[in-house]
Amino acid sequence: MYITGKANWKRHAGSLLLGLLCTVGLMSEMGYAQAAIPVYGYFVKNTYPHDPQAFTQGLIFKDGHLYESTGQNGQSSLRKVELSTGKVLQRTMMDKDVFGEGITDVGDEIVGLTWTSQVGYVFDQKTFKLKRKFSYTGEGWGLASDRKYVYMSDGSAFIRVLDPKTLAEVRRVEVKAEGKPITRLNELEMVDGQLFANVWGADVIARIDPASGKVVGWIDLTGLLPTDQRGTDNPDAVLNGIAWDAHGKRLFVTGKLWPKLFEIELIRIEGR
Repeated sequence: MYITGKANWKRHAGSLLLGLLCTVGLMSEMGYAQAAIPVYGYFVKNTYPHDPQAFTQGLIFKDGHLYESTGQNGQSSLRKVELSTGKVLQRTMMDKDVFGEGITDVGDEIVGLTWTSQVGYVFDQKTFKLKRKFSYTGEGWGLASDRKYVYMSDGSAFIRVLDPKTLAEVRRVEVKAEGKPITRLNELEMVDGQLFANVWGADVIARIDPASGKVVGWIDLTGLLPTDQRGTDNPDAVLNGIAWDAHGKRLFVTGKLWPKLFEIELIRIEGR
């Protein structure tokens, strides 16, 4: 929910929570016990152009630029994008028979997943040259990283924790809210020690403690880009893409085939 003024925070708290639970499909599963978890609205600070043909799967911000991965067989790519204009400055295409998924940076490399091919790609960040591939079982959805680990989603309630050097799985953490598993975890981003995860098909981001898997907050992005403004009637044009500028403390979000990318500030709903 887009909250335009501080006076409106309290007034919208109840409807925001109700809308959140309905959007994620958690009401029947959890009931109002979910209200124990903080809910955040948002304020749009800046809006930037975004390629409406980009089927966004992964998004990171590094060294002043966005790096984005796109999906669809025969169209999957890794891109370096100018924030202010949305211009693609550099691009490399992935193999035509794979469906690109999430990306993250590990040192001077960018690691990317594929959906069902069970193969990942490691690119040189500067040249975009493919350095090597790695394998994993099951589906690949989203990636994020910190100094210690790489975190991988696969569409389930589990986050896989990978060794950043070998990309071998170290363990798995089940994501739960009030004891209930949260599935459809998609694009990931590490934000000040918390793992942010898009919930596929919903205008919602879960804030997760990466050590325990506990959901410690919900971000409701309802209304950020209404369906009739997404420039397409494709039902897959959903919220997907989170990037964090750790130095500037800026949070960016977009979606698949969206014509806009947003810099947002989170606002905790008061009066709960």
